[in-house]
Amino acid sequence: MQGIRTVNRALSSVLTLVGLIGAFVLMSAAPARAGENTFVEVTPNSAQAGSRVTIQAKCDNDNNSRQASVHSDAFGSVTLRPDKGFLTAQASIPRDKQAGDYPVDLRCENGQSASTTLTVLNMASPSKGPATGGGGTAGGRGAGSLLVLGGVALVGTAIALGMAGGRRRTGAGS
Repeated sequence: MQGIRTVNRALSSVLTLVGLIGAFVLMSAAPARAGENTFVEVTPNSAQAGSRVTIQAKCDNDNNSRQASVHSDAFGSVTLRPDKGFLTAQASIPRDKQAGDYPVDLRCENGQSASTTLTVLNMASPSKGPATGGGGTAGGRGAGSLLVLGGVALVGTAIALGMAGGRRRTGAGS
């Protein structure tokens, strides 16, 4: 019985940790807010150099029927136009843009402003496909292999503890 309780506690701890990590990820992706209804967001907020991003904003004015502008060193200046109650545009990040965090600043015609951050990634593209094949032909172990092995070890330990705790000891007086 003790082994089952141990397994339940371990499982509960793992699920709690996963939930906390998920909450952190969701909270970090929120748009930057300036006024009551003024914000700007860039999707995706982490993008590879050479890709396009979508910018969506709100300027706290009559249904966003006017234009606004956004500026960032990541892509320059862009004019946002009304689209279904929001102000939207797309921007291209140059292929040679240095990796880093770039502020994205919204300027509304009514004087409101907001800002957020765009993370530019500049990962080298592989010149050929990955070294995959019949199992043993790929070179080295990646993080995925270590995670799988760790998971298997964790499950095996939990089963062993459950079995050890589930056995009843027989004594001379029973």
